[in-house]
Amino acid sequence: MEELVEFIQSNPDSRELKRALAVQMVLKGYLYRQIAEILSVSDSFISKWWLVFESVGVIGLQLSYQGSKGYLNAEQRQAVINWLEQKNYWNLVQLQQHIQDTYSIKFKSRQSYYELFALAGISWKKTQKRNPKKDPQLVQKKTRNTCPTESMAARNSSRKNECILPG
Repeated sequence: MEELVEFIQSNPDSRELKRALAVQMVLKGYLYRQIAEILSVSDSFISKWWLVFESVGVIGLQLSYQGSKGYLNAEQRQAVINWLEQKNYWNLVQLQQHIQDTYSIKFKSRQSYYELFALAGISWKKTQKRNPKKDPQLVQKKTRNTCPTESMAARNSSRKNECILPG
């Protein structure tokens, strides 16, 4: 019981905590119905973890799966982010090739590459060739209003009524 109390007090994972609390409440004599209501779990949940605790102990209440190990370690990840930050132009294929050539790693999912872009402060969203909300008449009207015909850009233009905006 003392080992169980220590486990409950030192455990930040809510799944393991629910398991341990359910077992502790069984040990204190609570009815399954009461435990299920208090912890918002099923009777079978309580039974399962009670049996696991009886056969294995506190270690059986811990999560078995701790996640997979990342492909890039922290140092490599930072090196890739630095590489991305030094470039003027980015694309997914170049990033994939760089990681493959440098670290001999190919991610299974594109999401891993997108996360690297995000960590480097780069948007990876595809750009559109033209604005879907573009109204040619509105653009023409705005261009006429904002571009005086006597401007330097207009004088240098190859067409008489064309206005070239700087930038």
